[in-house]
Amino acid sequence: QVQLVESGGGVVKAGGSLRLSCAASGRTFSDYAMGWFRQAPGEEREFVAGIDRTGSATYYGYSVKGRFTISRDNAKNAVYLLLDSLKPEDTAVYYCVAATFDSALAVAPEYWGQGTQVTVSS
Repeated sequence: QVQLVESGGGVVKAGGSLRLSCAASGRTFSDYAMGWFRQAPGEEREFVAGIDRTGSATYYGYSVKGRFTISRDNAKNAVYLLLDSLKPEDTAVYYCVAATFDSALAVAPEYWGQGTQVTVSS
């Protein structure tokens, strides 16, 4: 089992920035591709960003590309999401996820955190 705990959510004005963190425990962190999803009220969960085991490859959902940056620190068992140029439509609960296979990360990650709320005011 992998346990994931997110932090760093909050309320920010449009155009502002936030940095989300996800602390992982339970298994060897570097064995997993890591990522972030989000879910707004009344909406489906949406893939936001992913990063491979070594941190050498990253990928993003269309709506956040160029504004959000994912990174990881395998020595600290942590993954981060820097949210820049925030818009009100970025308001959602953001979930940290982990997957054994890179190909599964954006569609069916095995492990989910409990989520952290991000609210962007206009």
